[in-house]
Amino acid sequence: MSRVYNFSAGPAVLPEEVLREAADEMLDYKGTGMSVMEMSHRSKAYDEIIKDAEKDIRDLMNIPDNYKVLFLQGGASQQFAAVPMNLMKNKKAAYIITGQWAKKAYQEAQIFGEAVAVASSADKTFSYIPDCSDLDIPEDADYVYICENNTIYGTKFWQLPNTKGKDLVADVSSCFLSEPVDVTKYGVIYGGVQKNVGPAGVVISIIREDLIRDDVLPGTPTMLKWKTQADNDSLYNTPPCYGIYICGKVFKWIKKMGGLEAMKAHNEKKAKILYDYLDESKLFKGTVEKKDRSLMNVPFITGNEELDAKFVKESKAAGLENLKGQNCGRYESFHL
Repeated sequence: MSRVYNFSAGPAVLPEEVLREAADEMLDYKGTGMSVMEMSHRSKAYDEIIKDAEKDIRDLMNIPDNYKVLFLQGGASQQFAAVPMNLMKNKKAAYIITGQWAKKAYQEAQIFGEAVAVASSADKTFSYIPDCSDLDIPEDADYVYICENNTIYGTKFWQLPNTKGKDLVADVSSCFLSEPVDVTKYGVIYGGVQKNVGPAGVVISIIREDLIRDDVLPGTPTMLKWKTQADNDSLYNTPPCYGIYICGKVFKWIKKMGGLEAMKAHNEKKAKILYDYLDESKLFKGTVEKKDRSLMNVPFITGNEELDAKFVKESKAAGLENLKGQNCGRYESFHL
């Protein structure tokens, strides 16, 4: 059976070259006589895998030495709790609500302190990014939180908010490694890898070292303390070994393709084709304000539920899988 055109948001498409390499190594990884799925995370072979993966992502993103790279479990959603647990010294934080995942993170933070919604685009079904140039950020806020690219609603922060000196925390799950990024603009930048980087089950958190500390909220579980993971190079317990191994292969593939500049150019080209079509179409229409359109997620509708359902059904018959999303169609414009 031939491979389909898979538009799933995650778990998402992986490079075929990476899948074939992993298949070749499934029973015997580089002469070890075992699969990466079977080997000890304390072994020399696996130590090389995880260290190589960290080196490659540091190279790709130009991550400064004063930032830690942590390979964690629980996906991005577990970081909704880990962020306030590790950062809420004053028990107050500012959240910008631009979609489902920012809203969930905001709701989770309310468990641990005062989460203040300083801006929201809920009034127009998250179809735009609010003006974040002069927000009313509390002086005692510990951080400002955003979801930088919104999978379901197809919006993107093309200009980061003015945090007025507060640390910026960003969930970048659906735009991870899709373009160059200045890591120094963030205190914490993290993403679940299943959208652009690897299999579900891994979240990569890139955290400035001064934010990794012992004085976390009382009751924070050992496993959710960033310092626990940082002090043990992501090996405090058994990590999601195979997922990290695949991520490492994708990092090398991206470098081979020309790095993040090449990924951005590729994504811009693909997204333009689709957006130009939608703008000219008499049947379909996009749902996002043009200035805030994501390169990675393109929601569109016909405006008629029956036509939407027909489109999804006929697309599937034509070999286009997972186009049905929150809206009629959600084209996941991945760099892969």
